Amino acid sequence: MFGLMLVQMSSMRDALAEALLELGSKDPKLVVLGADTSVSIKTSLFADRFPDRFFNVGIAEANMIGIAAGLALAGKIPYVSTYSAFVPGKCLDQIRNAVAYPNLDVKIVSSHGGVSVGPDGASHQTVEDVAAMRAIPHLRVVIPADAPATRVLIEESWKTPGPFYIRLSRPSVPEVYSSRPDLKVGQVKVLREGTDLAIIACGVMVSEALEAGESLAKEKISAEIIDSHTLKPLDADTIVSVARKTGGIVTAEEQNIIGGLGSAVAEVVSSSYPVPISMVGVRDTFGESGEYKELMAKYGLTSKDIVRAAKKLVASR
Repeated sequence: MFGLMLVQMSSMRDALAEALLELGSKDPKLVVLGADTSVSIKTSLFADRFPDRFFNVGIAEANMIGIAAGLALAGKIPYVSTYSAFVPGKCLDQIRNAVAYPNLDVKIVSSHGGVSVGPDGASHQTVEDVAAMRAIPHLRVVIPADAPATRVLIEESWKTPGPFYIRLSRPSVPEVYSSRPDLKVGQVKVLREGTDLAIIACGVMVSEALEAGESLAKEKISAEIIDSHTLKPLDADTIVSVARKTGGIVTAEEQNIIGGLGSAVAEVVSSSYPVPISMVGVRDTFGESGEYKELMAKYGLTSKDIVRAAKKLVASR
């Protein structure tokens, strides 16, 4: 059982830097590539510690993916990182053909995903990246909930051969987990047991889901809260089991509901044990400039929106 008191705030970007420094000390094969955003994403700390293993390619993201593929073929484990508007935004072809098709050990870590980017506006608020990455064979897709989850899942990606897409958020977010949570790629984490419905969330929406679960409990609605940090491969067995147990699912994600977590859950449930599904997420629209919390509210990405969807789903049965 995880409580609601999520008062500790921390940065996924800081966690990324910490994880890369720790892994870089262990593994001389690990290298990091950046595209003029390394100060913002904090990978510049890796450059300071391991200057011979950091490569800033400039504003040439497609070329960066090709270089990473070459480094992987040479036996290195490259971590590529910039904003998600640029990777995968500017280099889908290179990811598909240079990394995923040959199944190379390249880890793509994007920051600034979703509308939580804030004032940078629609050009930098990627809501379609998850759907694009899910559709590419061989590519694992991971969206951590907070900083502790980021550290662990970066380490899990290092341990797991093959290409990854790991999506991080820009703002500091509430910590769902303690220092080193027990998370495995491809396995959901049940944060709260429930019987009336399940709320399956990823990324920054996990803390919102936990808050929604507390609010629903006050109204005698028992919600099972699940962190599905891995969208691909999805933990189909557990999700089908939860569908059987609760009879209804609300998904919560900070991306377009077309092709994201909701779609992934629906694909699994519809073929194994169909139950009503309500999707909380960006509803096929671009974002706009604004503050983080204002945008989350405008686009229906808050605990209140999850509560509303959950109550409607339970009432409909």
